[in-house]
Amino acid sequence: MTRASATCKAYPKRPLLGLVLTPTRELAVQVKQHIDAVARFTGIKTAILVGGMSTQKQQRMLNRRPEIVVATPGRLWELIKEKHYHLRNLRQLRCLVVDEADRMVEKGHFAELSQLLEMLNDSQYNPKRQTLVFSATLTLVHQAPARILHKKHTKKMDKTAKLDLLMQKIGMRGKPKVIDLTRNEATVETLTETKIHCETDEKDFYLYYFLMQYPGRSLVFANSISCIKRLSGLLKVLDIMPLTLHACMHQKQRLRNLEQFARLEDCVLLATDVAARGLDIPKVQHVIHYQVPRTSEIYVHRSGRTARATNEGLSLMLIGPEDVINFKKIYKTLKKDEDIPLFPVQTKYMDVVKERIRLARQIEKSEYRNFQACLHNSWIEQAAAALEIELEEDMYKGGKADQQEERRRQKQMKVLKKELRHLLSQPLFTESQKTKYPTQSGKPPLLVSAPSKSESALSCLSKQKKKKTKKPKEPQPEQPQPSTSAN
Repeated sequence: MTRASATCKAYPKRPLLGLVLTPTRELAVQVKQHIDAVARFTGIKTAILVGGMSTQKQQRMLNRRPEIVVATPGRLWELIKEKHYHLRNLRQLRCLVVDEADRMVEKGHFAELSQLLEMLNDSQYNPKRQTLVFSATLTLVHQAPARILHKKHTKKMDKTAKLDLLMQKIGMRGKPKVIDLTRNEATVETLTETKIHCETDEKDFYLYYFLMQYPGRSLVFANSISCIKRLSGLLKVLDIMPLTLHACMHQKQRLRNLEQFARLEDCVLLATDVAARGLDIPKVQHVIHYQVPRTSEIYVHRSGRTARATNEGLSLMLIGPEDVINFKKIYKTLKKDEDIPLFPVQTKYMDVVKERIRLARQIEKSEYRNFQACLHNSWIEQAAAALEIELEEDMYKGGKADQQEERRRQKQMKVLKKELRHLLSQPLFTESQKTKYPTQSGKPPLLVSAPSKSESALSCLSKQKKKKTKKPKEPQPEQPQPSTSAN
């Protein structure tokens, strides 16, 4: 008896009814959780197939003949190539869902998806299958640069052309029914958008200031993993213990950090754009764009992690000189007023913030250098042991090569840490601070009174708007004085 037939006898035949494809593992996990919440009342079995998890475990899930599978394209295609018996039922598939569809079919992403869609669109597959595609940016169009538009055979893209191209890539036949719930601005009404213009090396100051002044559930986005790692080290030195989420982390740690972020009311998550799409995390008060995203689609998805399900939320962009071009492109595409409000900053505290960051940067940089030296020394010792050779002292990095220099650095580190501990032990926001800290424009940000402990970033911004909208009292015309005549 073959293994396939043994499996078939062990479990009752059950067709695969629905397949949901997502771009990230985290989104796949959340989608399955939502489906399971409904499926427990209907008795439908579900399975999840994603990278970063045991292939053997996922094969065992398929052996149970789930009616609904939630998957990332790479792992699903891998199991299809292995010819798992249950995935032959894709021919009878009744419903295909492609979540974050515009991202999934982008050129250069998800090569396995193209092969998967080509297979699913074969004439042998169920012609009555229903195909559903979802995204917050399906109809959002940003034009190509002028240098490309000037080339021959290059057409301007509009909503209809974008949808037609998307349907073609996914393989939908006939005229699709489009339900567009997006506003002209692409972001929800309950989202408050704001910005701070600053120099690049000032972003740390304003990020730290905001996190200290307005605690809560804050999601901080950056464009690179290296930036996330640096910020994580810096904030830890400042006694803020952030969670991180990026593509180079193990899947279990990524999911654990997401769960912890959703559980803690006062928490910071530093993330790349793997956290931008689809994730439903309850009550995220603030989304901070430490680096302005490169496209309007990413901005919409990042900002959509807050202000969900009619809740209010705040999106803050830290705009350095290198971000201005992307910022202008985003707001042109979204047809927004470029002059979105500046976030009010109490400039009198910025000198103290700056001093804390200065010390923290020195400590973080030194600790990172020591960490790299330890990694190098460990690697070189293992290599030497494998080759059975002795190492010279100058082959080591750090302390072993120059003990005196290392002792000097360690002493300096103790002084810096002691000084920072003293600063961190003092309250940051006190009325005694009266200094001003100019920004890129040469003018200090709007000076506001110190908020109460319970005041949120949204209410602080709302106060600023009210002050601006208040009309100054018109001067009363002078009343004519009664004339007096001498008799």
